[in-house]
Amino acid sequence: MSMEFWDKLKDVPDWAKKPIKAGRLKGKTDINPQWRLKIMTEVFGVCGIGWKYKVDKKWIEEGSDGTRCAFVDVLVYIKAEDGWSDPIPGTGGSMLVAKETNGLYTSDEAFKMATTDALSVAFKQIGVGAEVYYGSDVIKTDSQEPINDQQVADIYSLQTEKNLSDADFYKRLERKFKAEKVESLTFDQGNALIKALGNIE
Repeated sequence: MSMEFWDKLKDVPDWAKKPIKAGRLKGKTDINPQWRLKIMTEVFGVCGIGWKYKVDKKWIEEGSDGTRCAFVDVLVYIKAEDGWSDPIPGTGGSMLVAKETNGLYTSDEAFKMATTDALSVAFKQIGVGAEVYYGSDVIKTDSQEPINDQQVADIYSLQTEKNLSDADFYKRLERKFKAEKVESLTFDQGNALIKALGNIE
């Protein structure tokens, strides 16, 4: 049973995969969020009956130059033969106030997009779209690839979760990676930092 759900959830059909052609995530694959909901429904049943989720927390973080990020924590539950699972956590983020060419832009869909992002993080833990994340040649894992927005969101969420002050957090960042800010890390360094923060007691 340990891999039963994973094997049913891991393969993403071609129609649900879209190459990202620009920006910091260029060369990666975007998975259609509606497909994630579809596969969850196929495997577990209708949302609210076979699987469900709860928005556990919403908050806003101040960025640089007037930018602001919206973050959402969700808890996903799936129903198996012996009842509801323990909560499966996911944290997602999206720009609420972004800096664009013509100035600051405020999105009225930031929390909706952050929720979708958080669900994708929770779903990943039970195997949804796993072939894209670990086995596809579409995903770049070159050590010089820049950190992505989801990693940044996860790192700041872990800083809050572990009750690290800014002074302690940036001291660790400087000592471990010789970096002054999270956004300057590479993809692999971002994963290493997430792992290191997660291991803090």
